Amino acid sequence: MAAPTTSDLLARYRQSLPSFLSPYYAEPIQIDRGEGSYVFDTEDNRYLDFFGGVLTTMIGHNNPAVTAAVQEQAGKVMHTSSLYLSEPMIALAETIAQLSGIPDARVFLTPSGTEANDAALLFATNYRKSNQVLAMRNSYHGRSFTTQAITSHSSWSSTSHSGLQVTFVQGPYKLRSPFVDLDGDAFTDACVDDLNQLLMMTSAGDVAALIAEPIQGVGGFATPPDGFFGAMKKELDNLGILFISDEVQTGWGRTGDHFWGYEAHGITPDILTFAKGVGNGVTLAGVVARAEIMDTIDVLNFSTFGGNPLSSAGGLATINFVLENNLQANAKVMGARLRAGLDEIADRTPWIAEVRGRGLMQAFETVGVDGLEPSPQHAVEALEATKAAGLLVGKGGLYGNVIRMAPMLNVSESEIDEGLAAIGTAIASMS
Repeated sequence: MAAPTTSDLLARYRQSLPSFLSPYYAEPIQIDRGEGSYVFDTEDNRYLDFFGGVLTTMIGHNNPAVTAAVQEQAGKVMHTSSLYLSEPMIALAETIAQLSGIPDARVFLTPSGTEANDAALLFATNYRKSNQVLAMRNSYHGRSFTTQAITSHSSWSSTSHSGLQVTFVQGPYKLRSPFVDLDGDAFTDACVDDLNQLLMMTSAGDVAALIAEPIQGVGGFATPPDGFFGAMKKELDNLGILFISDEVQTGWGRTGDHFWGYEAHGITPDILTFAKGVGNGVTLAGVVARAEIMDTIDVLNFSTFGGNPLSSAGGLATINFVLENNLQANAKVMGARLRAGLDEIADRTPWIAEVRGRGLMQAFETVGVDGLEPSPQHAVEALEATKAAGLLVGKGGLYGNVIRMAPMLNVSESEIDEGLAAIGTAIASMS
């Protein structure tokens, strides 16, 4: 049976799904299959994938190790829930607890990053007996009622209602902050001063936690100076406030220098959350925290799909592949190669304000040619032009003016060069 045409499928998409969902591109792509760093549409057009379904397909499409693990588990049992003993679920939790760096760690598995962040806030507010939460400006943490409250990104905020009292701290998006002209150390000091002032002026008693992405994902890969969150955590520790590291996009070695994004700041978080790449496309996420924090929940609780045997088998295979092939080291080397090429492109492109990111998490922000006025139009045109050149990238940023790139952790040198050539061709076509 022939696959439906792209135009027919788009009509069905718009008829059956809500209007707030929208596919990329003026002429959307119907992805039929993937192999390694490449995907193919139903017309057999090949695209180099530098976005991985939003940083989720992390070690290549149809990775043999993951495919085999999922197929083997599917032949046994696909679902049990945490109400029963499941060796894949327990083995996965043991592995993540050990890798987390958190002492006496416990792992609560969930189906999505949104639910992981929601659970992290549940643990923190119970532990601290407070509904007061700090989050970063320009942050995004999910689409649930709770995680929308800690999202400081107007284009992704769908409600202002919340049971939390949230205060937003100056975050790592320096380009449009009041501190844009400061160097890294001075910028960190200014943000810590802002944190302290907010605590003095806006909190009423104990604050539960500060939640932060080590590199802001939807916020356009805004990247703080090393030590930024270390300086903040010193102030939080003085008041007993927990630090939650949202590692949904920065975990598993993607930044190259470290396995977790928090490690760039010389700290260990009280709680961390993870999702996306750990399943290489299989639905998998979770929370890691010290036992004393999680154990504040003293009623029966569980997640129907958290720790699903199929997802756990895929997650274990993904983590083992990352570790056995030292993909963190590859992310560092290939990330540096990608960054060098992007810097060269930016130097000759007046409407690229800056390139930022770390490892295989890189982005550039588009502006008008005469200043720093955001230019979402340039980003839209770049998204379409890279597609025409055979490359898939992402878009983000507060103004929709940031192009985001996150190649597979096992991306090759030739694939990085192919991607850079496509970006160069795309930008040249826009001139």
